[in-house]
Amino acid sequence: MMCFKVALLFFACVSIGSAVKLEEKFRWKEVSYAWPSDAAKEEAITGKRYVPENNLLLGLDVHKDRLFITVPRWKSGVASSLNYVKVSSVEASPVLVPYPSWEANTIEADVSQGQDRLGGRADAPEAKVVDGQLRDNSSIISTFRIQVDECDRLWVMDTGLADILGSPKQIAPPALVIFDLNTDTLIRRYTFTSSDLGHNSFLANVIVDVPKHECGNAYAYVPDLGGYGVVVYSFKDNKSWRVKHNFFHFDPLNGDFNVGGVNFQWTDGVFGMALGKPSSEGSRTVYFHALASTKEFSVPNFVLQNETRATSSDAYYDYSLVGDRGSNGQATAEALHEKTNVLFYTQVNKDGVGCWKADKPFNPDTQGLVDSDSAALVFPNDLKIDGDDNLWILSDRLPVFMYKKLNPDEFNYRILKGKVNDLILGTPCE
Repeated sequence: MMCFKVALLFFACVSIGSAVKLEEKFRWKEVSYAWPSDAAKEEAITGKRYVPENNLLLGLDVHKDRLFITVPRWKSGVASSLNYVKVSSVEASPVLVPYPSWEANTIEADVSQGQDRLGGRADAPEAKVVDGQLRDNSSIISTFRIQVDECDRLWVMDTGLADILGSPKQIAPPALVIFDLNTDTLIRRYTFTSSDLGHNSFLANVIVDVPKHECGNAYAYVPDLGGYGVVVYSFKDNKSWRVKHNFFHFDPLNGDFNVGGVNFQWTDGVFGMALGKPSSEGSRTVYFHALASTKEFSVPNFVLQNETRATSSDAYYDYSLVGDRGSNGQATAEALHEKTNVLFYTQVNKDGVGCWKADKPFNPDTQGLVDSDSAALVFPNDLKIDGDDNLWILSDRLPVFMYKKLNPDEFNYRILKGKVNDLILGTPCE
């Protein structure tokens, strides 16, 4: 009888644990900002520098009490591309504060009309670009993904491209912009070279690999979803190189998506990337996948970090197929929680978030769905894991934004969070 009661208690605990869901932290119908004044807001609306429905949340990361959020310039009228809100905010829909400043995020010209400069005239005091050069290296034109590293630095992948879905304008070259979060000052802006870019290149994500206690020896891996490559950047040498491989391409059998009532086809290549646990020698596995694919691949980080080897055909067999997420398993972002060795990834066709324990085979039987919600998780776009073992998710209904129109009376953008150990309880990742 006692064993029967213990068994009941065990199954009850598993049932409760597996029912744990992500909790909603913030939500927005439309994006609003912490304007310097009401007059500044009205002036921006009048000048169409702020068109509320064109501002879509996309990427996130956390540092102490600041939750950084990106708003790419998909369309004209995006007020600020890099922003933050306070994690401790009790407001359900807090206003976004531009980072590092309003000035760094302000594009005065209407780029949809094809003007070459920011701020109208090239000699205007507020102009950010003159003769193709940024006047202020801390300027952020348009960013999709960001990452906070263990050295209190914010790495921003600035595409430099505005009005992407309208009349695209390359206002500045793609660049990595790195900030010191303890002082909120610019550390460096690194502009990618022409040899880093391929045909149809689109650099939108960044993964930062920092050896323990070696902040000066960091590497950044920047997937090129449109050009099917990866650009590696060495912080120490302030140098970058482009890496090619067949595994960076999309899967032609898995480019069909159905999200939020929208059917569409994408050909996006390598996009999601995550770092595995450090080995005893200090090396790490770099996991990666194409967005239009259900397969996961990997390569040792020391391969990418060695320019000679990484760019040689001899490196072809250094790459491995990890496994397949199964039908409708396409994913955008991914991140690995080192303490549990669990890889989390979005499941855009399933309105959910999946997981896999990295010491198991990678197949549908060994993967779990930690949460799925047809309202709160319509197109989970980005995810991060903070130092307190919280998983953060941003969902934004991107396909509806791109191909139809978002309803301003509904909550379109959400940020959710949950404790890693609670979320994996009762799943194959436990």
